[in-house]
Amino acid sequence: MPPSPTSPSVSRDDVLHALAAVIDDRSGRDVVSAGMISGIVVRDGNVGFAVEVDPKEGAAREPLRRACHDAVLALKGVSSVTAVLTAHNEAPQAKAPPPQQSQGQPPASGRARVAEKPAIEGVRSIVAVASGKGGVGKSTTAVNLALGLAAGGRKVGLLDADIYGPSIPRMLGLSGKPETPDGKRLDPKQGWGLKVMSMGFLVAEDTPMIWRGPMVMSALEQMLRDVNWGSLDVLVVDLPPGTGDAQLTMAQRVPITGAVIVSTPQDIALLDARKGLNMFHKVEVPVLGIVENMSYFLCPHCGERSEIFGHGGAKATAAELGADFLGEVPLHIEIRKTSDSGRPVVASAPDSPHAQVYREIAERIGDKVDALVSGGPKGPRIVVE
Repeated sequence: MPPSPTSPSVSRDDVLHALAAVIDDRSGRDVVSAGMISGIVVRDGNVGFAVEVDPKEGAAREPLRRACHDAVLALKGVSSVTAVLTAHNEAPQAKAPPPQQSQGQPPASGRARVAEKPAIEGVRSIVAVASGKGGVGKSTTAVNLALGLAAGGRKVGLLDADIYGPSIPRMLGLSGKPETPDGKRLDPKQGWGLKVMSMGFLVAEDTPMIWRGPMVMSALEQMLRDVNWGSLDVLVVDLPPGTGDAQLTMAQRVPITGAVIVSTPQDIALLDARKGLNMFHKVEVPVLGIVENMSYFLCPHCGERSEIFGHGGAKATAAELGADFLGEVPLHIEIRKTSDSGRPVVASAPDSPHAQVYREIAERIGDKVDALVSGGPKGPRIVVE
């Protein structure tokens, strides 16, 4: 739709011109000539960009970010602005090698390795929901598993870690920008008993995020560590599909308690699921198990069962790799309709058979997480050939 006469279009040059008036008090230069602005996105009056700062300064640079935000928001035709602080960390200094492990000594436990990564304040455990490829219903699964964990009496948060394609806000029927009580940390949105954070709350739904890897990781770090999660038993993280930089770095930087792999029964999807398993294996994150989504189709009229994408492939793959099979979720119109309408099935129809499937899988996951966090029996060792 072309802009109206009262709402002139805004260009990238307009944004740069406005930002050039913002002076960085540390260098005495404007933020544009100082090379501090990157990732500018302009679409239909919605503007997004990153302000790159020294990682040692971190939150102390919030006033500069706010000044950049306000300068662009003042432009005619701008309806919303998303300005994100990003910090490119310097290469870590070489550390002394760990002491040699004596022969016969068992390796460090998964729980000990998790503890080495900085914890998220107030968060007892983190469950990553991942898939080797897109289109397998990973986000729908993540939402309903989070609701299933909450239905079991746990305090649950949900982080939409897909910067490029955030879908959690629509699936939960949530919108609007999060509040920030102190200008530094964000309050998560709340819906259906979950605390939720997503890039979808910070930018317009149709705004493309044209950001490179370091900027994406900085935004993820902020959504994890600069959010007032409060006290959570479980934070479910809906990872982007695939096994790229964002997923790998997230696994290396965040103390993930365990990962859940979502796949459909087809051979091509299972090949990609193996890649996801292999990634978590390499970064020493326990795999809690595999969920087979769209496992079969039940005709709502005649009740006939059709295995459109095959059936049992994920269960067979789990057995082959030594992973637990967590359960199978049918392909059903009610799951799709409730997700599209912002009323996920576990919350809107808790007594339905589809909700029961998710709740049973969530309970298995919850038991595994409790065991890992408390130091009980560990999850199965994943063997990837």
